[in-house]
Amino acid sequence: GPVLVHSSDTADGVGTVQARYGREAAGHAIERVMGLIARGLVRQGVRRLVVAGGETSGAVGKALAVKVLRVGPTIAPGVPWTESTGEPRLALALKSGNFGDEGFFAAALAMLP
Repeated sequence: GPVLVHSSDTADGVGTVQARYGREAAGHAIERVMGLIARGLVRQGVRRLVVAGGETSGAVGKALAVKVLRVGPTIAPGVPWTESTGEPRLALALKSGNFGDEGFFAAALAMLP
């Protein structure tokens, strides 16, 4: 079934990490790790990914070397399912933080191509 991978901490925890490494470096580190996780999942045969966060979506697309996406059905206003045109073919929902509501992930999974 579906697996959720996320990064999270309290506001104080995030502040501590940002103070130690810098805000940009901390964010880039999380994005890089999410890209590496996505690449590992695809190597293991996963072909459908829902990615939340604009920068994280970009990092995952880059890590997966996605060059072209075919736009598919709308999950929520501004967020469609997409399909990569390269190999392996991947179904991707790439959502920035400003789109979708609390039911977004359930809706995306229900629509899985």
